[in-house]
Amino acid sequence: MQQDPIVDALTKIKNAEQASKIDVRICPASNFLGEILKIAKENSYIEEYKKHDEKGILSYTVKLCGKMNECKAIKPRYAVKKTEFEKYEKRYLPARDVGLIVVSTSDGLMTHTEAKAKKLGGRLVAFMY
Repeated sequence: MQQDPIVDALTKIKNAEQASKIDVRICPASNFLGEILKIAKENSYIEEYKKHDEKGILSYTVKLCGKMNECKAIKPRYAVKKTEFEKYEKRYLPARDVGLIVVSTSDGLMTHTEAKAKKLGGRLVAFMY
């Protein structure tokens, strides 16, 4: 029984990365996970991802590039004001300007640096470095 598909998907990616796999298939999936993968690709943590929709079941094939050390979902999803990102950067990231935190804002999913630049708060979803 699957409790949280985002946690399971990010754990699969991390485990495949540690095992030096070339790609990993994530099923079941959601469009929300697709947005997280899009952010990871834009920041060069994964090389590529492809969406598959077979008989109404959504899945992704993620091509790894060996640049990810850690990738986890944040539970509970803390609500963060635009001025509080520093505290969570210290908690989840290894050093300043290393890694990213994925934040769900009113403008959609984005990295914490984009949210700070746009002066938006939101809910923390995941982090990776």
